[in-house]
Amino acid sequence: MVNVGILGATGMVGQRFIQLLDNHPDFEITALAASSRSAGKRYEDATTWYLDNEMPDSVKDIIVKETDADAMDNDVDIVFSSLPTEFAAKVEKDFARDYVVASNASAHRMKKNIPLVIPEVNPEYLDMIDAQQKENNWDGFIVTNPNCSTIALTLSLKPIVDNFNVDAIRVSTMQAVSGAGYNGVPSMAIVDNLVPYIGSEEEKMESETLHLLGNYDGEKVSNADFKLSASCHRVPVIDGHTEAVFVELDDDFDINDVKEKMANFKALPQKLNLFSAPENPVIVKEEIDRPQPRMDRNAGNGMSVSVGRLRKDQAFDNSFKYVLVGHNTIRGAAGASVLNAELINDKIL
Repeated sequence: MVNVGILGATGMVGQRFIQLLDNHPDFEITALAASSRSAGKRYEDATTWYLDNEMPDSVKDIIVKETDADAMDNDVDIVFSSLPTEFAAKVEKDFARDYVVASNASAHRMKKNIPLVIPEVNPEYLDMIDAQQKENNWDGFIVTNPNCSTIALTLSLKPIVDNFNVDAIRVSTMQAVSGAGYNGVPSMAIVDNLVPYIGSEEEKMESETLHLLGNYDGEKVSNADFKLSASCHRVPVIDGHTEAVFVELDDDFDINDVKEKMANFKALPQKLNLFSAPENPVIVKEEIDRPQPRMDRNAGNGMSVSVGRLRKDQAFDNSFKYVLVGHNTIRGAAGASVLNAELINDKIL
């Protein structure tokens, strides 16, 4: 059993980590860290629980620690980070001196020798770890997962990029409010409304997706060579990001072939039978009105991406379009870090 800690344990993503790690066959939560106002308290006393399941009994009596590498238990092997970006930039590096850091924060996502990983998409990027440790003289290391909307998009694109020559991709997102945190979007701003701007989201989707679907040659990553344009919007949905995706190929194609490649896509996590890996990373829905966030966000225990309305584009040659739904705080956040840690535990620790 691998002992793990959670940084930012009282926040929404921290709570998702606790939910997903409770009764995990490989990981046991032994340390929780948060801000100074929570440190020294029992977790139950320090936390307003936001999720719709009960707080696990296993964490209620854990005493919350300061978010300080020197305060962490020596027997912890992996720390999961759900820290705010500006705080994560320094703190995660402090922890990486001695611990494996599986981070959901964006602070180090595109840094040299720090793997940005979706296990079904680019597990080979973990080869950067040796260079990262040597460069920084660390015993531990940092591995990051992408932005929530990027993860859902990239998972759906992987079987397409592997089997077809892509020229361009356009995506328009309809993102749930939980992606901004519990206090991130005021109710008066989102009820009966749509907010057509999410700070830095479009830039993250465009840069991270091309990076993830690129090529690592042992020294650096070369981005995928197609064009990608994103437009991101916040909608009054609690959980589950929806994205409308438009794909342009360099030649004609059979839409049934596209469906088959997406529906049958499996990768390393499925071959290794990792605990959090969904049986089908991409689920193709045939119903004309699916996927929908309320009905499909929990597919594969929240770790699958559901794709529907997969059809040829009648206006543009060699093009098709589809709609996807992915759970933004499970597959798009805490679950992504947990799956990264499971792969690391299997291959490296």
